[in-house]
Amino acid sequence: MDGVMATDAARNGDDWKVGIDIGGTFIDFCALEANSGRVASLKVLTTPEDPGAELMTGLTLLAEREGFDPSHMTRFVHGTTVGINTIIQRKGAPLALFTNAGFEDVIELARLRMPDMYSLFCSRPDPLISRDMVFGIPARMRADGSETKAPDIAVVESAVAAAKANGAQGIIVSFLHAWRNATQEASVKAAIARLAPDLFVFTSAEVWPVIREYERSSTAILNGYVHPRVSGYLTALEERLKGRGVPARPMLTKSNGGLMNAAEGKQACVNMLLSGTASGVIGAAWLARQAGEDRILTLDIGGTSADFALIIDGEPQFGTGELIGEFPLHIPSVSVSSIGVGGGSIASVDAQGVLRVGPESAGSSPGPACYGRGGNRATVTDAMVVCGWLGHSEMAYGQLRIDTGLAQRAVGELAARLSRPVEQTAQAILDIAVSEMFVEVEKLASRAGVDLRDFTLMPFGGGGPMLGAFLARELGMKRVMAPRRPGVVSALGGLVADLRGDFIRTIFSPLSAASLPIIRAAFEALASEGRDWLAAQGHDAAVELNFSCDMRYLGQSYEIEIVLSPEWLKESDAEAIEQAFHRTHERLYDFHDPDGEIELVNIRLSAVGAGPALSFPEIDEIDVSASPARRLPVYTGLSVETVDLHDRQTLVPGSSFQGPAVVVQEDTTFAIPAGVQARVDRHLNLLLTFAE
Repeated sequence: MDGVMATDAARNGDDWKVGIDIGGTFIDFCALEANSGRVASLKVLTTPEDPGAELMTGLTLLAEREGFDPSHMTRFVHGTTVGINTIIQRKGAPLALFTNAGFEDVIELARLRMPDMYSLFCSRPDPLISRDMVFGIPARMRADGSETKAPDIAVVESAVAAAKANGAQGIIVSFLHAWRNATQEASVKAAIARLAPDLFVFTSAEVWPVIREYERSSTAILNGYVHPRVSGYLTALEERLKGRGVPARPMLTKSNGGLMNAAEGKQACVNMLLSGTASGVIGAAWLARQAGEDRILTLDIGGTSADFALIIDGEPQFGTGELIGEFPLHIPSVSVSSIGVGGGSIASVDAQGVLRVGPESAGSSPGPACYGRGGNRATVTDAMVVCGWLGHSEMAYGQLRIDTGLAQRAVGELAARLSRPVEQTAQAILDIAVSEMFVEVEKLASRAGVDLRDFTLMPFGGGGPMLGAFLARELGMKRVMAPRRPGVVSALGGLVADLRGDFIRTIFSPLSAASLPIIRAAFEALASEGRDWLAAQGHDAAVELNFSCDMRYLGQSYEIEIVLSPEWLKESDAEAIEQAFHRTHERLYDFHDPDGEIELVNIRLSAVGAGPALSFPEIDEIDVSASPARRLPVYTGLSVETVDLHDRQTLVPGSSFQGPAVVVQEDTTFAIPAGVQARVDRHLNLLLTFAE
């Protein structure tokens, strides 16, 4: 491995930190030996039929390769797709919903929006709870928190009996205005626990106590839907780690880019639904800061999807409303846009004779045809093989050997249907994949109001380096920064992540000097909650508290989030808060109303406990022209050209070469088009610069 060379003493060091991320095709491992600064990485094929089994296999292989004892593992951070896959595959727990009588249609009505407003044939997804499992409970709470009708426990009893008879494993309780006063939800939960202790129960207020009943209800439903599988998976994980003698308490990556312990993960399952995509962005942001890059577009391509995110001023962007399969997630999360185009995405010819790519994926089993694991349908990976960019070294740390013949056969079947040469068909597959990514990235840039020509593209994941340079070229970007180990950036993200808990309270208050004492008191209560949460996670060091609020002009339907300075709250500076809102509204919508009355809807707190300080060694650059290991034929779009092949292990800081070229390494392969200058920096990043 690169970096500081390991001595025998270092190889038996007593402080290993291991980050793990499970994707659709591979599970990634990134391990850091603290004594020497040495970094080790590994990929293992996933086992969809037994999630978690590959984790133990990978730990065994990693220990054998690097010579460390699992009992010396002091930090274990884990991201998993168990939750999101449960929703996408609709394999969650059968649930019942208890809501106010007369509001039984809340999850079917949702926000009365269609997924695609421009399609005459689209339809909204079926709710995760069918209508016959929604029970109206006579109860009513006013918006001010006063009760007009207590829950009818007799109706609760009959609803519990009906829910059990229909096969419910859990119950979600979501009542009107529980964000203001949660006593009705709590009393019904207590009644259910008494009547049916075998059922698990979540209330909307304890999951995410925010105004708007649909958002609050749907968030609680997502949490309950995945709870049994996530809880069972984490319990088995803890037992497996204990059996291996691992002393580190497992930590989990969260959708907000932070961490939580496994005990909380079993209950707050909704917080880890986007853990893998979020930790990839966190890892990319850390690498960008190390290299001095402050404006990054990330491109994370796995076997199933391509994920994009913006890093501005060295920090990821956050938001709400990210899609989990077909359903929006209303808790804070790292803002990531996804499209169903990955290395395993299957190419097909539709009934009209049009070539299409994705969203169906070959996954890890059977995988792309070239893997030789039973797949026989052409994928993006097979197209890379046919063009000659891929297949010149072992993949995934020696676990896969590319079979060019199988790739040729799979792409050839499509070529025959299209009456085109096989190489042209393979290139068309790649062009379509890049064009679909282009559209999604342009939408992301438009929403954020940024010019991507000012950004550097960072490709990672197993497939990011294969297509990243081609996408950057189409976007008009001038620079690409490829990390030393792009295949395990998401696993690295878990290692460098902080503990982070997000808290919200709806208060509905006009913004004025008179209301600031009330607002400040509410923030102080949230701050106390945040400190308690960090203490429960085992954090006993310094705490960082970040304040923000959701604000709008009076009469608007939706609000925007404004970051607040603690000094503004301390000094009751309503004018500073007001001006911050006006500026943000102007930036987002190109107008503001300086005389408009402002309403504060929600207050938010992010409580952060810094993780361990990590750093990778830097190596002085020495200008040298890299010598290729060999030359090989590649179809570059118009003709077959002979290009250089470089081994990443031999590229030292300061090494440079020109494209077109192929760079191979254990976890991925780089495809570098013509007109590109490549150079390795002191952090071992591969920097690509496009000619003007």
